[in-house]
Amino acid sequence: MAEKTRYTDSELEEFREIINEKLRLARRDQSAMMKQLMNADGNDVDDTSPTYKALEEGSASQSKEDLVQMANRQQKFIQGLEAALVRIENKTYGIDRITGELIPKERLRAVPHATLSVASKNARKK
Repeated sequence: MAEKTRYTDSELEEFREIINEKLRLARRDQSAMMKQLMNADGNDVDDTSPTYKALEEGSASQSKEDLVQMANRQQKFIQGLEAALVRIENKTYGIDRITGELIPKERLRAVPHATLSVASKNARKK
């Protein structure tokens, strides 16, 4: 039997649903982070009350930095998911970009924006 070179349209449709759901959640989370960063909810008194403890201020800026990092990672995740949708359209989704072989479905269900199989990813680290 010939080696399968791509996922079927119905398999790609299943992955599209998984990706769209992850995308919806990722965008919702990113929106919440951005609101928090911009203080869009504006119901707290952070920007009006004098800060007496420099330590607290330090931890507030640290958590803002953490939030910025998380928002950046989230943006990268969203871009990866969007790129995966493009690969579905092109019918190249799920193909390892190094070996050209199919990435196992289990990996794609767990990491739908993956472009490498676990073996390829591990080989690159060496």
